[in-house]
Amino acid sequence: MFLCADAVRPRFYFSEVFLIANAAHQINEEILDREVRLIGDDGEQLGIMSSAEALKIAEERELDLVKIAPGSNPPVCRIMDYGKYRFEQTKKEKEAKKNQRVIEIKEIRMSPGIDTNDFNTKLKNGQKFLADGNRLKVSVRFRGREMAHTEIGAQLLKDFAAQCADIANMDKAPKLEGRNMSVFLSPKPVTPAKKPAKPKAPKAPEAEG
Repeated sequence: MFLCADAVRPRFYFSEVFLIANAAHQINEEILDREVRLIGDDGEQLGIMSSAEALKIAEERELDLVKIAPGSNPPVCRIMDYGKYRFEQTKKEKEAKKNQRVIEIKEIRMSPGIDTNDFNTKLKNGQKFLADGNRLKVSVRFRGREMAHTEIGAQLLKDFAAQCADIANMDKAPKLEGRNMSVFLSPKPVTPAKKPAKPKAPKAPEAEG
């Protein structure tokens, strides 16, 4: 079968966006509806026509035909540069993710016999993690005969949580799991500082009659 030159000419952006289109919109030859309502690339209402006629208009403008409202009767299609549209959408999604803060869970480990200096160092690190907005898991590991005195570890964790009380809440009381006892601390929400009230202007003295 002989194909004319027009039938095999390359599609503008078609090869680039065909795979992407399947995940988002129907475009170009994927649109098989008998009639569609067409919107131009400049927002102009072009009326109701066959999908073949709408595709021809998009091809003449070297753009894509994109179905944007499949549930309408007839479906609404728009002429656009679909490759550029998908690029801009991906860029917006990346920006949105960049602005979302990911809360991490940091962990600090101690032993029941930790000395004061090491405790203070770990406390300082923990307070920094909390101040940065992260949750904190504080654990005590018991070895050998230390399991007979788990109350020492529990008190150690309570003391740690008390030192962080200004910036964090203790989610639950210390809990023993195997040879580890731990607590979770969550940073307190930061409340914006109240603006100082504007001073009221003094009343003018009333004139004597």
